[in-house]
Amino acid sequence: MLQPLSRPLRSWVLRAFPRGESGIDYDQPAGDPGLFPPDGAAWRIHADFAGMLSGGLCALMLQTLHPAALSGVWDHSNFRTDLVGRLRRTTHFVAGTSYAARGEAGRLVARVRRIHDKVQGVTESGQPYSANDPALLTWVHVTEAFGFLQGYRRFAGPVPAADADRYYDEARVVAEMLGARDVPRSEREVADYFAAVRGELAFTSRSREVLAVLDTMSLPVPLPGLSRRVFLGAGATLLPDWALDLLGHDPARRRRDALAARALSLAGPLFRAGLDDGPAQHACRRMGVDPSWVRRGF
Repeated sequence: MLQPLSRPLRSWVLRAFPRGESGIDYDQPAGDPGLFPPDGAAWRIHADFAGMLSGGLCALMLQTLHPAALSGVWDHSNFRTDLVGRLRRTTHFVAGTSYAARGEAGRLVARVRRIHDKVQGVTESGQPYSANDPALLTWVHVTEAFGFLQGYRRFAGPVPAADADRYYDEARVVAEMLGARDVPRSEREVADYFAAVRGELAFTSRSREVLAVLDTMSLPVPLPGLSRRVFLGAGATLLPDWALDLLGHDPARRRRDALAARALSLAGPLFRAGLDDGPAQHACRRMGVDPSWVRRGF
């Protein structure tokens, strides 16, 4: 029943995020699990397209609130002219470190570390920053892991507390390989981390400009404006209340975002039906695991 309806959404995904351009090998060597255990939480959570894309956009919105993280993007990124390319590269990195064998994942981490070596400068207030700063790496990681987990919960299904803790504990491996330290490893630690870092956050004119670019990006898909509104709105519903307040999302905006999230919830099963041959399925076959396993709920 779902398969014919899912074909347009499959086409949408492959136009927005073409496969094969990353050069990542998900099929070899046989028996190499990579960085995460095949029976763990990360393989399941990272396999859900709707949850991952909305969660990634949630993370981007959060990251605009950190002056140092924002300065790195502002000074060293072509986000104004190639935001879609940036999203694609981030998608490849997350997929590769999630599902490729250990050697491939290590290659991706090493490449990002080389890029980070060049990303340094001063913030608007004159404070030095470096993309290799362990505290900054922890911030970027926590916002992404939080967004992905909340995206799965909203658009795929419930995640019990023990599995949520397991997810955070698994996911921190990539952050630590990049150089992060004191990475939260449970939901309680993530909540405590956000509480501790909130005094460093601010919504600035730079935040506003980056979000404006995000709000006007043109995806290479049919109905790009509607597609953008659905995913951005869905991502915004994943934000913590304190972040929504800081970003100035008024009640009318929150109601529109809730409608977008509802639309994505309805489309979620269609995405899952149409995207049955991605990195997660290749990784399962590499490990001799039933590929349908990653689509099962917790």
